[in-house]
Amino acid sequence: MGFAIYYNGLCSHHHLRPEFQMVTTLASSECREPGALRRRALTKLDRELSKGHFKSALSLVKELQGKPDGLRGFGAARQVSFNGRLENLMIDAISDSVYEENHITCMQHEAGHFLTAYLLGVLPRGYEVPSIEDFRKDNFLGGKVGFLGFEFLEDIHTGKLPKRKVNNGKVSARNLNRFSCIALAGLASECLVFGCSESSSSDVLKLDRVFKWLGFTESEVDAQVRWAVLNTLLILHRHNEARSRLAEAMALRRSVGFCIDTIENTLNLSDI
Repeated sequence: MGFAIYYNGLCSHHHLRPEFQMVTTLASSECREPGALRRRALTKLDRELSKGHFKSALSLVKELQGKPDGLRGFGAARQVSFNGRLENLMIDAISDSVYEENHITCMQHEAGHFLTAYLLGVLPRGYEVPSIEDFRKDNFLGGKVGFLGFEFLEDIHTGKLPKRKVNNGKVSARNLNRFSCIALAGLASECLVFGCSESSSSDVLKLDRVFKWLGFTESEVDAQVRWAVLNTLLILHRHNEARSRLAEAMALRRSVGFCIDTIENTLNLSDI
C-alpha cells in the first residue's frame, strides 16, 4: 500500500527513510493521476448509497459537480429551450441493428434513463436489471433505475393528495421538465439504437399519471411531451458513446459509482 503525508491536500515525503521513497513516490503519482479524485469520491458515493445515506451521497456529488477532475457531466446537458410551443421540428432516429437480443434492448432502455438523469443533474441511487438467464427462464420482470429528488411520485402513488399546480407544492417546473425527459429516456434510447421501441408503456403511463395529478389539459400534455421527447433524443444522440458504454457496465451490474465514472470517461465534452 502507498503511504504519504498530507498537508492542506499536498503530498509530503520529508523525513522518510530511503526504503519508503519509492512507495511514497508511487502514492504521490496516484494523487496526480487523471480521474483519481473522481474514482475515490465515487467509491465513497457507493458506500453512502449502500447505507441509504442519500442526502450525503447527493452532497458528495454536488461538491464535485463541474470540477476538472470531478463530475463534469452531472447536470451539464445542453437542452432545447421550452416555451410551450414546438412547431416543425424533426429528428432522424439512428437505426442500429447490431443488438437484437431482448437483454441488450433492456440494457439500452435502462441506460437511457440513467444517462439522461445524470446529465440533467438527477442522481441515480441504484438500479436493477435482469440477466440473460432471466430471459431464458421467462422470468423477466423488467429493469428499473431509482433516483433522488422525485419523492412526489410516492404522493401520487397513494392517491390521497389533491391535485397540485406546478410551482405550488412539491413539483417545480424544473423538476417536472427533468422527470418528463427521464421518464421517456428509455423509449428514446431504444428508438435511437433500434429505430423503434417495443417496450411496455409503463413509463408513459407513469408520466400520464403525473400530468393528471397536476391537472394538465390535453394541449399542455401534448406540448410537454413533444418538448421532452425532442430534448431527450438530442441529449442521447450527442452522447451516444457514453450511453453505449454505460449499457455495457449496467449489463455487468457494476456499481452506481462505476457507472458514473464510465459516463465521465466517455462524455463528448465539446458538445455537452
